[in-house]
Amino acid sequence: MGEGADREVYFEFTAIGNVVKVVAIDSLTGIEVSAMGPVSASQADLQQLATQKLKARLRREGQL
Repeated sequence: MGEGADREVYFEFTAIGNVVKVVAIDSLTGIEVSAMGPVSASQADLQQLATQKLKARLRREGQL
């Protein structure tokens, strides 16, 4: 995420019918968010969506 040398984001992808659920987990805080998209979406697009959502959550909670 670029907000610290030790911060990483872990992703988990789960296909559920016609959609894919992606979970993004911040390595420093353990905070996680999830997003869903169509199975036709690229993994990079889903990662970007989940990363943006995670950054917004971390900012809201004063962790970023």
